[in-house]
Amino acid sequence: MSHTNVSIEEATARFRELLAAVEEKGETILIRREGKPVAELKPASPRAIADRLQTYPDLKPLWMAPDFDPTAPLSEDEWPEEYR
Repeated sequence: MSHTNVSIEEATARFRELLAAVEEKGETILIRREGKPVAELKPASPRAIADRLQTYPDLKPLWMAPDFDPTAPLSEDEWPEEYR
């Protein structure tokens, strides 16, 4: 795995090319502002990708009746009293 250093201006101009190098070759790109490191563009770890796909632990499964249509308009008696 190789490392590449680029300025912010160069990263902006070559972003697609740099992203392809990260994706295809596993390179790490260090982006610098006035010579100081400010960001790193690197391949996502398989663990990071898997973590994003996990459900939030506090969420409970939601059950809906098979015939429920969330886009169907409410009938008059389904509206709260203050909105009728």
